Amino acid sequence: MELDSAAKGRQPQTPTWLWLLPRLAFVLFIAVVGALLWLSNRTEKEEQRAILINDVLSLEQDLRFQLTRNEEILGEIGPRVASSAASFEAHARTLLNNGAGLRQIFWVDPDGRIGRVFPGYLVAPSAQQRKGAIPSPETLRLAQSVGNPTYSPAYPAADGDWQFEAHVPVFREGRLAGITVGVYSIRHILDNAIPWWLAERYRISVVDTGGVHLSDRTKVEAAEEGSGYEIPLEPPGHGLSLRTVPYSAPAPLAGRILATSLVLLAIVVLWSLWALRRHVQQRQIAEEALRNEHAFRKAMEDSLQTGMRARDLSGRITYVNPAFCRMVGWSAEDLVGRSPPMPYWPDEFFDETRELHDRILAGKGPDEVFELKFKRRNGELFDVLIHEARLIDANGRHTGWMGSLIDVTERRRAEELARQQQERLQATARLVAMGEMASSLAHELNQPLAAIASYSTGCLNMIESGSADTAELKAALEKSATQARRAGRIIHRIYEFVRRSERKSERCDLAEIIDEVLSLVEPDARRAGVRVNVEVQALPAIQGDRVLIVQTLLNLARNAIEAMAETPPEERVLTVAAWSEQDAIRVDVADRGCGIPAESIPRLFEPFYTTKAEGMGIGLNICRSVIEAHRGRLWFEPRTGGGSIFHVQFPRPPS
Repeated sequence: MELDSAAKGRQPQTPTWLWLLPRLAFVLFIAVVGALLWLSNRTEKEEQRAILINDVLSLEQDLRFQLTRNEEILGEIGPRVASSAASFEAHARTLLNNGAGLRQIFWVDPDGRIGRVFPGYLVAPSAQQRKGAIPSPETLRLAQSVGNPTYSPAYPAADGDWQFEAHVPVFREGRLAGITVGVYSIRHILDNAIPWWLAERYRISVVDTGGVHLSDRTKVEAAEEGSGYEIPLEPPGHGLSLRTVPYSAPAPLAGRILATSLVLLAIVVLWSLWALRRHVQQRQIAEEALRNEHAFRKAMEDSLQTGMRARDLSGRITYVNPAFCRMVGWSAEDLVGRSPPMPYWPDEFFDETRELHDRILAGKGPDEVFELKFKRRNGELFDVLIHEARLIDANGRHTGWMGSLIDVTERRRAEELARQQQERLQATARLVAMGEMASSLAHELNQPLAAIASYSTGCLNMIESGSADTAELKAALEKSATQARRAGRIIHRIYEFVRRSERKSERCDLAEIIDEVLSLVEPDARRAGVRVNVEVQALPAIQGDRVLIVQTLLNLARNAIEAMAETPPEERVLTVAAWSEQDAIRVDVADRGCGIPAESIPRLFEPFYTTKAEGMGIGLNICRSVIEAHRGRLWFEPRTGGGSIFHVQFPRPPS
């Protein structure tokens, strides 16, 4: 009932902005996810760069601290230490072994002469080195003049390394006592000063002003990433810089998983939106089709004259259509939701109605249409034909019963009126047939009456003559009585045939009925010169109305006799045959008459249609009605060689 209001009008279409909102939300979601990933990547790079700068500054401070400390240690070597080869070697060995990058130490006196050197071999400069002695004279003079530690420019060594010198002047009592020169290997500085974990992260190089790599601490198998970071290497200065370039490292697994998950989530959201949109569209189409179908079915149900009533398994009414409401006089609001007993159950038939109702709910009701009496709201009783069917839901479960009801009150009245009319027609037809047979019946009665009169006259004559013989009188009176009984039987047959009586069903012997019919038509047949041929086999008895069956066969026999009026006398034969088949009993009435025109055959059994000049056109129609009332058939076939055959078939009674 709730769908009725929904089906009355078309639901409004979904606004366009409702379709655009999920798309806009998805675009914003993608934008936010992209921005989040970009921001996360940027933040990660900034953090990595901050760590890089921090690591470089820390490394630069360590190098500066190491070089400054070496300056102090080199400044502790004075003339007294240099005067003893063993003491100088001990101090030099200590400096070389502390991992500070020193590879050779010189002691130069104030005059610029080399006094001591350790180790004793000289790491000569390469061919690209400027001409001159080691240590660098320019740096010696600069150190003497400024009185502070001074570093020389870097220069290549013969072994492919680059090196530079630290000149530390030593003063005693305010006078220059000498200069301690430490030769640094850039390769050794990087190898010794840079921890392994830092070398795992970065490629650390010392470059000059031209960008030439003097020495590297690197993993050759790792790839570089980005431009790195570069700061001046102070000391020793002279354009040397410490460049640090990070290695490209794989992104963290968690980050990759997060990014991949976000991408997959975006794809899933996109697919979900597409699938949801398609599902909503399909659902809208299905709902529209359902509304149209419901509106169609509602209009169809409202236009029906058949009442529809649905009940659940407990007998409670769940649905009624307008035709049912008009039929009983109660509205749908009065009936829906109501449980037995129902207001349209008549009081006088309450027990029978309740018993049938309970049988139906128990699944034991009639399988075919059945008839009941219902009561209208105004108290009027009416007849209904009901057919109950199971209500099955979409899951195949039995949820109740659907009944279709037809008000057959007017039909019953019409049927009763038609039955009464049919009986009147049948009585009229019998009277007409009796009138047509009057002359023959008069002749038939005249014979026994004449014989009675003759026997009576003979008896009177014998009595008056006085010569009456008792035996002869007795014989004459017996013959007179026989003729009287014969006349009585004729009159009784006529009375039984003509009188109007209620239709009844009784056991009927078809062989006896055929004999009775032939006795009734015998006068007509004799007068018309028609020979009667009877072929009757042993027949089982049937159940029916004897008078109506006699009337039917009599009408067919008389029609056959009349049809042979123009037939040559020697060919006028009426054949009545009867036999039993497997599931039926057949009676054929055949003649050799003029036959029936082809154009009249389709209308042969219509009421008031006749081919006779003075016929009424109701005989064959009544015959067919009688046979069909006995659940039989009546049909016509042309006879081979001329004439007609009317076939009558009755159902064979059960054994």
